[in-house]
Amino acid sequence: MGNSDQHPRELPWFKSSASSGSGGCVEVAVVAASVAVRDSKVADGPRFYVGADAFAALISGVVGGTI
Repeated sequence: MGNSDQHPRELPWFKSSASSGSGGCVEVAVVAASVAVRDSKVADGPRFYVGADAFAALISGVVGGTI
């Protein structure tokens, strides 16, 4: 888990093992009580942060087919 003082490039970013090689992926990094999300093709580009509970709800909806 990263901390909020780390430079975004130093965070432990990862992407899903189900990602294709087409480059259309996002990467996530856990930062304190939130999750940072960025475009895998633009490592220094914009990113956004979402609360861990909200991110878990998003993933649950995607996996469950409701999103």
